[in-house]
Amino acid sequence: MLVLSRKKGESIVIQDHIEVTVLAVEGDTVRIGISAPKHIDIFRQEIYASIQEANLESATPLAANVEAFMERLRNSGIKKD
Repeated sequence: MLVLSRKKGESIVIQDHIEVTVLAVEGDTVRIGISAPKHIDIFRQEIYASIQEANLESATPLAANVEAFMERLRNSGIKKD
């Protein structure tokens, strides 16, 4: 992890396309602004984790359903050629 110190109004640039600017510092809260191309998704970490969890949950039932279907086929007496 790269650790940098920045003051209000100062920025960092990531790969020529993303700029992160410190907008305000109030107590232990830092407000930042992020400028990036529209095709780059930017999420707070907790939102990103929630999206990942939802994606995993939506994929899991399908795998479970396929396995249940395969088990029913095995037990049905239908023979594969």
